[in-house]
Amino acid sequence: MYQPEDADFHALIEAMPLCIILHDAQTKEILWANGAALAALGFSLEELVPLKAPDMTNPAPKYRRAIGLRWLEGAARSGQRAIEWCYRSKRGTDILAEAVATRVHLRQRDVLMVQFRDISREDKVKRDLKRTESRLQAFMQDLAEGVAVLGPEGDIRFISDSALALLGAAGQALCGANFLDACDAPSRQRLLRHLGLTPPSREPYSVHYHLRRADGEWRWHHATCRYIEIEDDLAGHLLLFRDVSEQVRAEEARRQSERKLEYLARYNAMGEMALTIAHELSQPLAATRNFIEGTAIRLGHQGQVDPSLAWGLDSAVRQIEHASLIIKSVREYVVRLEQAEQCVDLNELLGESAYFIELKAQPNGVRVALAPCAEALPVSVEKVLIGQVILNLAFNAIEEMAELPAERRCLRIHTRRHGDNVLLCVEDRGRGIDAGAHERLFDGFFSSKVSGNGIGLALCRSIIARHRGDIWAESVEPCGAMFCFSLPRAADRR
Repeated sequence: MYQPEDADFHALIEAMPLCIILHDAQTKEILWANGAALAALGFSLEELVPLKAPDMTNPAPKYRRAIGLRWLEGAARSGQRAIEWCYRSKRGTDILAEAVATRVHLRQRDVLMVQFRDISREDKVKRDLKRTESRLQAFMQDLAEGVAVLGPEGDIRFISDSALALLGAAGQALCGANFLDACDAPSRQRLLRHLGLTPPSREPYSVHYHLRRADGEWRWHHATCRYIEIEDDLAGHLLLFRDVSEQVRAEEARRQSERKLEYLARYNAMGEMALTIAHELSQPLAATRNFIEGTAIRLGHQGQVDPSLAWGLDSAVRQIEHASLIIKSVREYVVRLEQAEQCVDLNELLGESAYFIELKAQPNGVRVALAPCAEALPVSVEKVLIGQVILNLAFNAIEEMAELPAERRCLRIHTRRHGDNVLLCVEDRGRGIDAGAHERLFDGFFSSKVSGNGIGLALCRSIIARHRGDIWAESVEPCGAMFCFSLPRAADRR
């Protein structure tokens, strides 16, 4: 069996890349160093042996000679002791090192073998990682979006503090729980279709879902997702999600308002049509009755009238009278609709409509400026109807300016008091109103849109008229148009 000699052990230590310095266990003086240590510190062995701690360590207080001696003394007593120590090379370069002192019994004396390695780069990486981690934690803590990583069955593998806040579970440990348990059935199916793909798609995708928070409140979320793999540490679908419940509710409210407006437009069109038909039919029916009655009189002047002929003429007159009564009842039903009015502030009504106006304006790049009157403007109205008038006028103005240069896309809506009335005006910077179109704007058949039918403005006029008000339009200099309506102040009604 091969037995290395002392010279062999010396050669092995000299060849080691690990830096080694031998100290006397009693005096703590340097006795010897291997080639790696001499190369790192830049001293020759002759220069290194007589050196003391202040000559070869960083002058910072935590690297004082007394601290170094206590470390070596501790290793001499216990057999081994580790420390983080900053050596200083002959060139003055600091070497942050992880040093381990081990007591070794040699033939001549006991020594302390100090093994150290440069950890400067590792320390810098650790500091950088810690700084990055601190920044990420600060960013994610104040993030409006939640971050979560889900497994193929919806199990939570990572979740941020902001995500816990959105789920109403701040301070709870949800890792390992199932994210899908809080979702409703349709949302659960939507998410599972993406999470369960094999192999998982690495393309980003969007998904919305409805879930119940920890406090029991149902909320809508919209998430941007993609599959990630971070070495062996974390793999799954990364969800960056935010709460869009208010937008969903606003969109639903807008759809309901549009349905109401469409219903009112159809309802009003039917009423207008019924009035027109009733008016047009009343004249030919009256003329027909006159002709029949005149014929009966002439036949009477000619002598004996056939009873069956007289009965037929009388029956025709009675049917005409019956038709006239039907037409009259239709006209009265259309004209005398009961109204469910309430007293509201026109400024508040404009404020309630502002969100929907902005929702329409933003995609078209239109700036909206609201200038409500400083004083309250009480009116007795049906809120839904007057709100639809405001939206109709505003939407028309937005559509008018959608294709114009950006500097002209400005919508201004203001209210004010005018005597016993209150006014609301919608002003745009569009193409204005043709001189010959003023009289036809509200007649139910005029429209400046290619696919328009004119029902919108006609409906607005009918609604305002039902509320004892007036509506009109005028051109604005140097360009644009202003549509206004007035209503009587509630306090001034008799």
